[in-house]
Amino acid sequence: MSPWQRCEPLPNATGRAAEPCGAVSVAIPLAMMLAGMAGNALAMLLVSRSYRAKGSRRKRSFLLCIGSLALTDMLGQLLTSPIVISVYLADRAWDAVDPSGRLCAFFGFAMTAFGLCPLLIASAMAAERALATRAPHWYATHMSPRVTRAALLAIGAAALAIALLPLAGLGRYALQWPGTWCFISTGAGSAAFAAAFAALGLLSLAVTVGCNLATIGALLARCRARAPRAGRPWGRIATDTLLQLLGIMCVLSACWAPLLVTMLRMTWGHSLEHCRAVPTPAQGSAQHRDCDFFLTAVRLASLNQILDPWVYLLLRRMLLQRCCQAASAVSHCSNANCGARATALSEETRRTAA
Repeated sequence: MSPWQRCEPLPNATGRAAEPCGAVSVAIPLAMMLAGMAGNALAMLLVSRSYRAKGSRRKRSFLLCIGSLALTDMLGQLLTSPIVISVYLADRAWDAVDPSGRLCAFFGFAMTAFGLCPLLIASAMAAERALATRAPHWYATHMSPRVTRAALLAIGAAALAIALLPLAGLGRYALQWPGTWCFISTGAGSAAFAAAFAALGLLSLAVTVGCNLATIGALLARCRARAPRAGRPWGRIATDTLLQLLGIMCVLSACWAPLLVTMLRMTWGHSLEHCRAVPTPAQGSAQHRDCDFFLTAVRLASLNQILDPWVYLLLRRMLLQRCCQAASAVSHCSNANCGARATALSEETRRTAA
């Protein structure tokens, strides 16, 4: 039997059994899966069209990174979300869905590989943007789609190798609170593996933030130098890029930092082994809050798979359209002038992207 109690329906005011909690809880993973698949599929479609378009040679490395990120996020959701939905439909009885325990190991492997891979890709994209902005001549000489593909393959191979470490006896995957998902165990014999995953994830976040800050600094310096000559269009483009980079840092940090920091705390002795027994009010609300916070941290990390395509690609196009509409409303320009302004702004953005 699973170490967690099954989710039992509670009686309502009339004394009858209320709707099973599994039927209500399943809405969260189902909605997250559908939203993530739609956003990532749209992002891959736009990347594919942009990659084949003429004049995209300068930004093909960046497009390859975005496409790989969207593909990785979608694969992670396709491999894990159906399992979570099945467990919720079984009233959170994991042993009813996975009596052999092998599915738990696969789930933990997918969570680790497809959680670490987007973090590494995000840091690689931040480094690519920093090089393109701060060292454009070196970037034009040494960077190419071939180098980008090799780097992405190396990132994927590294993530898979780390996720396969439990097969070599270095760590293990275990069922986590509230019995609907599996991940790296932080108990005895697996603390080093959990700490390595958390440390590598935090290092990736630090590289992403550092490179994005370097890019923002270079853009601000270039904007001040070009402002007298370039006028308002360059200012708009620089502002859009700065907002996008700030959004990337905020979203990535907010989604991943809670989980990674919590895992480090757990490996340093703040264990959540008490979550293996369902906390009751008699055991204290503090323990219950710890277990719920860990679950919330994992959901935030999963939410990053949904937000990635919007922050990296889709939101930027929407932002450009909004800027054009706002400028049109203020200046009362004609439709023809507005269309010309939008076209000019889009062309300038393509020339300066990546």
